[in-house]
Amino acid sequence: MLINIWGARGSIPVSGKEYLKYGGDTTCIELRTKNDEIIIIDAGSGIRKLGNKLIGEGRKRYHLIFTHAHWDHTIGFPVFKPIYYKSTTIDIYGCGFEYKSIKNILSKIMKPPHFPVNYNNISAKISYNDIYPTKEFQIDSVSITPINLSHPNQGLGFKFIEDNKSFVFITDNELTLVHTGGLGYRDYLEFCRRANILIHDAEFTENEYVKTRSWGHSVYTDALNLAIEAEVEEFGLFHHNQERSDREIDDLVKRCNEIIAEKKASLKCFAVKSGMKIKL
Repeated sequence: MLINIWGARGSIPVSGKEYLKYGGDTTCIELRTKNDEIIIIDAGSGIRKLGNKLIGEGRKRYHLIFTHAHWDHTIGFPVFKPIYYKSTTIDIYGCGFEYKSIKNILSKIMKPPHFPVNYNNISAKISYNDIYPTKEFQIDSVSITPINLSHPNQGLGFKFIEDNKSFVFITDNELTLVHTGGLGYRDYLEFCRRANILIHDAEFTENEYVKTRSWGHSVYTDALNLAIEAEVEEFGLFHHNQERSDREIDDLVKRCNEIIAEKKASLKCFAVKSGMKIKL
């Protein structure tokens, strides 16, 4: 499994010299299976560049999985160029929660006055697949298990397994507060247990969390402790705060590595960045 990162920022895309290292695009991750099938997680602003690359490669079939409906995870869908090609086929997976279906969510963001091109102008052949928490499904050689996020308006995290190697992706998740539909800390701990790679929401510092508790995101040290307790091999900080500069993210990684050393843990810690490639 090859994991390509196209966006790791949270809440809103950002630009500027202080964001060059980790990037300013919002959530979009591309997985390539061992058979070179394409699985895309979320359509944040990072999906724009991915779409251009896929067109350049002549690729016409994709699987697109949505974690939830918040705009930083869907904002790139209307500018994902492959949806305007008749030759494109996309299998979309998601859970609508109170919106009833993922199709309703995507069609609404393309309605006036939000976007000038209507959803009905999409030319690609799109099929919609409802997915449910804890119910495993399969895409090519990868088995995928969802888990409820603890986040306002709900959402799903995922575990991807191929050839006994596991990648857990849990964005927009508040580990110390159970939102409607969310789960407790122990549930996430068991879900992540001994994963080869865990990428988890790590948006806030302890000081920021005093004001942002209940917003649906985790303190980075809580996410780190989850990774240590779950005995994962590698842990990636994700959903970087829109105000967090490259230098500040470097400082968070440095503090994480100090904690890892203090606890005599063995996991590798890094901050996820646009353009990163991870081979599993």
